[in-house]
Amino acid sequence: MILTTTNTVEGQKITAYHGIVVGEAIMGANIVRDLFARVTDIVGGRSGQYENKLRDAREAAMREIKEECYHVGGNAIVGMDIDYEIISDSMMMVSVSGTAVTLG
Repeated sequence: MILTTTNTVEGQKITAYHGIVVGEAIMGANIVRDLFARVTDIVGGRSGQYENKLRDAREAAMREIKEECYHVGGNAIVGMDIDYEIISDSMMMVSVSGTAVTLG
């Protein structure tokens, strides 16, 4: 499946639009608070544990959006956007959205 942030796919024709699709994943258990505290303490370093958590959440949201695209009859997603939102002191949401299309 082609996933792109652009509104077209070069060399491909969009033959049908199936609407907006969304994938979401929420991370919990004080990860956000701990993330900012540890990153601030690390000064210039990276926190592999939290990068892995963010990657896992992003991958889960991407799997969900692909499933929704297939469900509505699409074979590609254009105009994709990935957002990271802090929901509360202990939760963060990764949201992926775009337009499901059929490339022909």
